[in-house]
Amino acid sequence: MSLQLTIHKTKKKKEKPDYNNLSFGKHFTDHMFIMDYSAEKGWYDPRITTYEPLTLDPSSLVFHYGQAVFEGLKAYHSEKGVLLFRPDKNFRRLNISNERMNIPEVDVDFMVDSLKQLLHIDRDWIPSTEGQSLYIRPFIIATEPGLSVKPSGEYKLMIILSPVGAYYSNADQMSPVKIYVEDEFVRSVKGGVGFTKTAGNYAASLKAQTKANELGFDQVLWLDAMEKKYIEEVGSMNIFFKINGKIITPALNGSILDGITRDSVIELLRYWNFDVEERRITMEEVYQSQQNGSLEEVFGTGTAAVISPVGTLQWQNEEFTVNNNETGKLSLKLYETIAGIQTGKKEDPLGWTIPLDS
Repeated sequence: MSLQLTIHKTKKKKEKPDYNNLSFGKHFTDHMFIMDYSAEKGWYDPRITTYEPLTLDPSSLVFHYGQAVFEGLKAYHSEKGVLLFRPDKNFRRLNISNERMNIPEVDVDFMVDSLKQLLHIDRDWIPSTEGQSLYIRPFIIATEPGLSVKPSGEYKLMIILSPVGAYYSNADQMSPVKIYVEDEFVRSVKGGVGFTKTAGNYAASLKAQTKANELGFDQVLWLDAMEKKYIEEVGSMNIFFKINGKIITPALNGSILDGITRDSVIELLRYWNFDVEERRITMEEVYQSQQNGSLEEVFGTGTAAVISPVGTLQWQNEEFTVNNNETGKLSLKLYETIAGIQTGKKEDPLGWTIPLDS
């Protein structure tokens, strides 16, 4: 059945927030996208409507058994108009999460087109100041009422939009962060759901993140669940190491998220003829490379901050610095290049951006 998008614009627009003091995910635009699913109809009734609260049955399965997946991407103002950064990759990854969480897949092309129409309607919410963007959150929840442990027969897919400032303040955007290597809790195991963007992954990470924050660290670096020695990812980022001129990042193994920025960094580095290895790497190897002086840079990659240089790591009660706690040249070059492509200030040799008005 062909899907036909309907549009119901709000009659009363919201007052916009102070764009000089934007927090992450605190303000939302006038409209949202919604589409429903039932076993009988499949995905149906896609619509753009007023942003408003939902009414759900208290027994909706999402509340009890956690069938929920999401994505995160951004729209940027540029001299070339509004740009999206690889949105098709996000909806393809949403389908990977869907498959693992037993949620019906969505039509990628239809979702990209629907997102563009939503952005057209709320385009006056897209910030134009450097470092700001419109954060886009597609997500799916299980809505069938009942308490039987089973896949839901009903779902709701939504896209909401939020104007956001830089992930860090301008002064701190590329300041190195402090990372705590978690050796008690584990995030995921091969065969589990670590490679998906499902809500439970993030709930499971909160205890360790709280502990790290209380100790004065910004993020948690997770190790593998079986041996607790192989590096996996940071709470909100994939992780890269520059050792003796070679760039190393943990290989996707079934418990690591296939980050869109991670993929972009790898493509860009290879385009620049860097030697990039996707393989297993231990904390012992990283520690020894720091001790012998061959560890040049460590940085995280993700949608929120793009590139986050790492200046400090704590592992097994020992804290050690990376690159004198300074932002590395490669980290800075990657940030400036990807952020420049996203905002249209730099050429896009790999064809990543999609103009909203195309």
